[in-house]
Amino acid sequence: MSKSVYSRALHATFLACGLAWFGPAAAGTLLSPGTAVLIKKSVEPFGQPTAMLFDGGLREKWQRVQRRLDDEMVQLALCEGDRDGCASPAALQFLAIVDAAKLREGRARLGEINRAINLAVRPVSDLAQYGQLDVWASPLATLTRGGDCEDYAIAKFVALRRAGIAPDDLRIVIMRDTVRGEDHAVAAARLDGHWLTLDNRRMAMVEDSDIRNYRPTHVLDQHSVMRYTDTPVLTAASRSDPEAPVAMSWLVEPSLIVPANQAPAKAD
Repeated sequence: MSKSVYSRALHATFLACGLAWFGPAAAGTLLSPGTAVLIKKSVEPFGQPTAMLFDGGLREKWQRVQRRLDDEMVQLALCEGDRDGCASPAALQFLAIVDAAKLREGRARLGEINRAINLAVRPVSDLAQYGQLDVWASPLATLTRGGDCEDYAIAKFVALRRAGIAPDDLRIVIMRDTVRGEDHAVAAARLDGHWLTLDNRRMAMVEDSDIRNYRPTHVLDQHSVMRYTDTPVLTAASRSDPEAPVAMSWLVEPSLIVPANQAPAKAD
């Protein structure tokens, strides 16, 4: 791809990535208030305290994506077992990306997937593609139709998992871009104790501690959705003291306080 074509693609990606999660009410209730619980000192990307969400629009949207992923995993397994008979070009393309990443180790493996997904996906906004705001797509749909930042992040999340990265070392992070005044999503992978962000806006991976002018708002793992609490804007100043005490958000119900990595007790 020529430098000018890639530059235009990145520009289109920027335009396609103004997420609707904090938009006007007409955009939906993705971040409608839901049950949240206090969080402990966090081991999540950015090292900020988090609160687990047990309901609400964002959790529902992530659960819908996961149900579609179940179907796509079956399709990928079938194509992996019989590539000559595979009827899905997107599945073959996804498998080829994962295969290339498996040939590498450590940071090179993460970088291979970041680069390959960035180049494979056509940047397009949800409004242009679906006629509505904030539609989350599964990886094979994204490779087929194109997508915006959260679609890139989901595709990378799944590709990294299939390439052998442990679920505990993978996240999707939603951040507020304080310069552009919009929201942005990236995949994040932990390597040697450090979180690296895989961003569709750049080929180079950036450690969370080096990201500037973004405020992390939510983080997703394989099973849960968490909200960052009282997070500062990440600027040239150093991050807040990781040993600082954790304050409870006023939205948290005291009866529901549990650690972020502990599932709530099931109702009788």
